[in-house]
Amino acid sequence: MTAQPASSPALAPLLDALFPAGHAIAVHDAVLTGTASIAAGEVTVIGTTDKIEVGVDHALRLAETVLASTAADPQRPIVMLVDTAGQRLARRDELLGINGYFAHLAQSLDLARRRGARLVTLVYGESVSGGFLSFGLMADHIHALPSAQVRVMDLRAMARVTKQPLEKLQALSQSSPVFAPGVENYVAMGAVQSVWDGDLAAALLQSLAAPVDGDRRAVRGAERGGRGLAASVAARVAAGDA
Repeated sequence: MTAQPASSPALAPLLDALFPAGHAIAVHDAVLTGTASIAAGEVTVIGTTDKIEVGVDHALRLAETVLASTAADPQRPIVMLVDTAGQRLARRDELLGINGYFAHLAQSLDLARRRGARLVTLVYGESVSGGFLSFGLMADHIHALPSAQVRVMDLRAMARVTKQPLEKLQALSQSSPVFAPGVENYVAMGAVQSVWDGDLAAALLQSLAAPVDGDRRAVRGAERGGRGLAASVAARVAAGDA
């Protein structure tokens, strides 16, 4: 079984490295859907390629695959492969209510998790803004390749939104991972659990077998020095002290 051809030259080698036992993954309008075989059994695969801007039609296709997977086999793991430049900023998508489609996709993944499926994300290209938030960020464990680009917002766009000088944000990005794009900064903040470099199939197996003990991104951020206050503030709020 092989993946259908995609315009991204990195996709086919990635699929072969992750799933050496075989995969049947279709690529349609830069959306990946299908299944793959790993040493632990079969997994469902969803994702994006070619730095797609995720729109309502893409979100529906991804959600459809997730719902079909959890209906057929509730405990089948779902592997999410991410390469997206963000959400589609088109009039049609906005008029249709793209936020609702993204919420539907996120709720589909939450349903799959609650029914017993493990969710693992690998960022292999770009992961930006709503295109990442709508599905990849929903995983139990999030990993990235060394060459991946992870950012919530470009510093120039951040300057426009916050009304802060670009030079100030650029200076802050040198000392605070919160303001800086890049995989290493998101590892420091705990948003990306680890960087995979080497045997990708073994790394995927290890991630799927790792225990899930709640959302520990803020705790990892504190341990790694990337987010000094998030975990402690959240703990105070949970205890009613704030």
